[in-house]
Amino acid sequence: MTNQDQPEQPVQSPEESEIDSAAGEQKLIEDRLAKVAQIRAQGIDPYPPRYDRTHTSVEAITLFEYAEVMASNGVGDTEHPKTEMIRVAGRVMARRGMGKAAFIDLKDGHGTIQAFARQNTMGDDEYAIISLLDIGDIIGVEGSVIRTRRGEISVEAAKVTVLTKAIRPLPDKWHGLQDQEIRFRQRYLDLISNDKAMKNALLRSNVVREMRSFMHDRGFIEVETPILVPVAAGAQATPFETHHNQLDRDLYLRIATELYLKKLIVGGIERVFEIGRLFRNEGLDHDHNPEFTTIESYQAYADYNDVMELVENMVSHIAKETTGSMVLPAVEGVRKEIDLTPPWPRLDLRGEIKKRTGIDFVDVRDAESLSGAMRERGIHVEAGSAWGRLLDKVISSEVEPHLIQPHFLVDYPVEMSPLAKRKPDSDEIVERFEGFVMGTEICNAFTELNDPVDQRARFVQQEQMREQFDDEEADRLDEDFLTAIDHGMPPTGGLGLGIDRLTMLIAGEESIREILLFPAMRNS
Repeated sequence: MTNQDQPEQPVQSPEESEIDSAAGEQKLIEDRLAKVAQIRAQGIDPYPPRYDRTHTSVEAITLFEYAEVMASNGVGDTEHPKTEMIRVAGRVMARRGMGKAAFIDLKDGHGTIQAFARQNTMGDDEYAIISLLDIGDIIGVEGSVIRTRRGEISVEAAKVTVLTKAIRPLPDKWHGLQDQEIRFRQRYLDLISNDKAMKNALLRSNVVREMRSFMHDRGFIEVETPILVPVAAGAQATPFETHHNQLDRDLYLRIATELYLKKLIVGGIERVFEIGRLFRNEGLDHDHNPEFTTIESYQAYADYNDVMELVENMVSHIAKETTGSMVLPAVEGVRKEIDLTPPWPRLDLRGEIKKRTGIDFVDVRDAESLSGAMRERGIHVEAGSAWGRLLDKVISSEVEPHLIQPHFLVDYPVEMSPLAKRKPDSDEIVERFEGFVMGTEICNAFTELNDPVDQRARFVQQEQMREQFDDEEADRLDEDFLTAIDHGMPPTGGLGLGIDRLTMLIAGEESIREILLFPAMRNS
C-alpha cells in the first residue's frame, strides 16, 4: 500500500458560487433534498439513530503519534506506520479532490482531522457515497490513521457513514461568518464556523467550574434560591414583572439573590453561595444584557476586607487555572497586559473622586450643589436624579475609565449603599467596595448591614426616593427579610461578582455578546 495524495488545494464548491442569493440558496436546499432521496433509494438511512465512535479527532491523532514512536523503535510497520481500525465522526467542513480520491476535513467538538477516501481502497460501492456528501454533513469514518505523503495525519477511510444530511448550507467557509447579527442570533453557526466562539464557550464553562471548586475548597455551601419572587429587592434595578395565575399574584424575576442568601446566614449556614441568573429590565450595551449570571456569596464573621481578599484570590486562581497564568496577555486593539496577581490596590473612593474631578462629595451633600459642581466640570447631569445617582455618574465617567489594572474602590456614601454597614467612625460612609479591571466593574461587595432598625430605615428611604424621583431602580422594602434579620444575623461579608464580565476579561473580549451564548437581540 502507498499513501498517494491528490493535490490538497481548496476547490470552490458549487455552493460557494451560488449562495450569493436567496434563489441560489433555495437551489442548494433542493439539491441536498434530492441527495437525501438518493441515499434513501440505496436503502441507507441518512439520519441513523447512533454511531459507535471509538475516538475523537484529538484521540485519533494522539493514537497515530504513538504508532509513529513505536515504529521509530522498530515496532510495527516501520516504513508506513498506521493504527488499528478506528471510527471517528464529525461535520464535513471542507472537501478536496475529484474522481477517484477525496480529502475531507472532519470537525468534531475537540478539533479537526482529515479523512482520506480512495476508490481503490474503499471499493466502488462504498466510495459512491462520497459524491453525495456536502459541506455541513455529519459523517462517520472508519479506517486506520496514517500520515499522507504531504505529512497530514489522516483517517484512511475504509467506510464512510452518513449520520446527518444537512439540508441548509453553512456560511461561506472562505469568508467566514461576518454578519454580527447572524453570529449572535444563530450562535450554532458561529460555533461551527468560528473557532474563537467555541473557545469562548468552553472558557466560560471552565471559569464556572474553577469558581465552584475555589468556593467549595473554602467551605462554602452552594444553594439555589427562588427566581420568581414577590419583592424584587436586593439591588437597585428595574425588574421584569409577571403574573402567577394559580396564586393570582404578581411576581418578579429576581434582580439579586442577596436577601435570600442572607436569610440562610441567619439560619446558621455560615458560608453560602449561589451561581445563578439575574434579570434586570435595562438597556443593551457591550457590558450589559437583561439576563446575566453572577456568583453571590456570604460569609459569617467576616467583613469587606475579608471579601476583598476572597475576590483577588478567586479571580487570580481562575485566571491561572484557565489560562496558565495570573497575567493576562495584551490583546491588540482591546487591552494591555493585565496582572491579576494579589494583592490588588485599595483606593479610597472619596480621594479618587477628588483626584480626578476636584469634587469632594462631603462638601456637596445635596443634589443641587452636586449637580452644579458636575456642570462646572462638563459632567452630564440627568435631570431629576437623586444625589446618589448623580455621584454614581461622576464615578462611572471620571474614575472608572482610569482603573485598567485591577483595583478596589472602597468606602462609599451611605446614600449609594442601602444594604451596607456603616464604618465604625462615620455615619456617612459604609464599608463597601467595587472591583474594577479594564475600566469595568466586575464585583460589588459590603460588610452587610445586620442592624434591623437601621435596615428598615434605609428601605423606607429607598421607597421615598422612588416616589420623589420616580426612580424605578431604587431598592425595595422586603418585610420578610426584615423579619429574618430581626432574629439576628451575625457580622457578615457579602459579594456579588459578574461571571460574564469576568469571562470577558479572561477571554480578551470587549463585548458581553461574545461571551453569552444567546444574548438578547433587538427585533430583526
